[in-house]
Amino acid sequence: MSLKVVVAGTAAAAVANTLPELVADKVASRIAAKDSTLWGSEAEAESAVRLGWVGSAFDSAPLVEPILVLKAEFAAKGVTRFVLCGMGGSSLAPEVITGTAGAALVVLDSTDADQIGAALAGDLSKTAIIVSSKSGSTVETDSQKRIFEKAFTDAGIDKTDRVVIVTDPGSPMEAAAKADGYRIFNADPNVGGRYSALTAFGLVPSGLAGADIAALLAEAQAVAELLASDSEQNPGLILGAALARTPGEMGYRDKIGIVADGTEIVGFGDWAEQLIAESTGKIGKGVLPVVLEPQSQELHSGLADLLAVHVQADAKPVSGDTVSVSGPLGAQFLLWEYATAVASRLLGVNPFDQPDVESAKIAARGMLEQRDAVIPAEFSELGVEVRSTSLTLSGSTLNAAIASLLAKLDDDEGYVSVHAYLDRTSAPEAAELRDLIAHKTRRPVTFGWAPRFLHSTGQYHKGGPRQGVYLQIVATASKDIAVPGREFTFGELIASQAAGDAKVLGALGRPVLTLTLAEVKAGLAAIKNAI
Repeated sequence: MSLKVVVAGTAAAAVANTLPELVADKVASRIAAKDSTLWGSEAEAESAVRLGWVGSAFDSAPLVEPILVLKAEFAAKGVTRFVLCGMGGSSLAPEVITGTAGAALVVLDSTDADQIGAALAGDLSKTAIIVSSKSGSTVETDSQKRIFEKAFTDAGIDKTDRVVIVTDPGSPMEAAAKADGYRIFNADPNVGGRYSALTAFGLVPSGLAGADIAALLAEAQAVAELLASDSEQNPGLILGAALARTPGEMGYRDKIGIVADGTEIVGFGDWAEQLIAESTGKIGKGVLPVVLEPQSQELHSGLADLLAVHVQADAKPVSGDTVSVSGPLGAQFLLWEYATAVASRLLGVNPFDQPDVESAKIAARGMLEQRDAVIPAEFSELGVEVRSTSLTLSGSTLNAAIASLLAKLDDDEGYVSVHAYLDRTSAPEAAELRDLIAHKTRRPVTFGWAPRFLHSTGQYHKGGPRQGVYLQIVATASKDIAVPGREFTFGELIASQAAGDAKVLGALGRPVLTLTLAEVKAGLAAIKNAI
C-alpha cells in the first residue's frame, strides 16, 4: 500500500501556495539531516537533541530480535498476558499498533483505582508488565510499577522474572531497574516521547504482545526517502502545509478533525492527537486535533475553523475543504511526524518542547501534599457534586451548571474539552458525552481519558489559543488502593491531578466545571440528561 495525501478545496489552494516555499527552503531534506535550525534560534537547543526520530525506522531494527527472543522466553514459561504501564507517548503508539494487529495488550495509562484494580485482577501467573517512562520519574508509571511489584511478590512470583523496563539511558528508572535486576530496553534519548512510536517505547510492548514489529519498521523504511525529498509531491510537506496554512478564523484553521473513515488502523486519531496538540500548542498558537467519526456533528456544522482530515484505506477526494490520507501504519507514523514538524515551522513554534505540561504536574503534587484541604462542593444533585473554577454558576442545579459552562463558549473560535477521570474499561459510555455536547453546541468537542490526556492535549489547553471551556468528570473509587511505599492512594493521586489541572486552567482564566460522581453509571446518566 502506498502513502498518499489528497487535498481538496481551500486546503488544496493553500498547499499549492506553500509548497514552493517549503521546497525552496529544503525543509524536508533538512529535517532528514537533523538540522536543528529549522524552528528558530530559541528552539535550536531543544531541536538539537530531539531529531532522532527521523532515523528510528532504521535505528530500531536491532531491537526486533531481542524483543522476539524475550517473547519466546515468556511463552515457554506460560506468560502470555502483557500489561503496559505508561503514559502519553509511552502508551498511545503501542495501543494503536496492537489494536491494528489484533494483538492483546492491557494498556494501563491511568491512576484510576478501579482501572488499576481491573488490571491487577487478571491472571498474574500468566502476566508480565512493561514499565515505560522516558524520564524515568513519571509519578503515574512509578505508582503502577509499585503496585504490580507488590502483587507479584504477594503471589509468590519472582518480580524480576515479570518486569520489563523501557526508559532512556541514565534515567532514575534505569538506575533502579539495574539495582533490582530487571530486564531493560533503552530508548533513543534523542527522541521525544510523542515521536517515539518507532523506538523501544512502541516496539517492546507491541512485539511482546504479538504485533509484527519488523513489518511495522519496514513500512516506515519504505517511505523514508520520499518523506525526506524536497519535492512538491512529498506527502509530508503536503500534509504539513494543509495543517498550518488552510485559511481560517485565525489566519489558518486552528482545529482539525481526524476522521477514521474506512481505515483498518485502530485508534490512530488518539495517537495523532497527542503528537499534534503537544507539538504545536504553545505561545498562544497551535492546531487542536479533534478525533471524529464520519457521522460526527463537527463535519456537518459548516465550521469555518475546522479542517477535516480523513484517514482512509485509499485516500480519495472528499467534498469540501478536506484532506485524505492513506498508507500502512508504520508509514503513517513517520508521515505525521514529518508533517507536524513542517506545520510547526510554518506556525513559528518549537515542536519538541512542552513548557506547560510541567505546570499541571507541579499543581498536582501541591494538591497531593494538601489533600486534606478539599474544596467543598458548591452543591450536589442526583449524586453529583458540583465545583467550578474561574466560572460563576447561574443556579444550583446540574442543568444550570452545565449551561453556565457552555455559555462561556465562543460561537466562532471556542471548543469544549471533556476530561473523564474514570475507568475507561468499565465506563466507556462516558465518551458519549462528546457527541451530545457537539450536537448541543455545534462547536468542536474533544474528549480525553484522564489523566493520560495531561501528557498530550494538556499542553495545548494551557499553551495554545485560549478558546476552551473544560468539563471534568471525576469519580469516587469504589475500592481505593494504596500506592506501596508512598503516602497516598491511587484515589488521592487522581483527585489531585484533576484538582491541579483545574487550578492551572483557572489561573489562565479558563472556565472549568468539575462534576464528581458518587456512582459512575448513575452520575453519567444524570449528566447526559442535563446536557
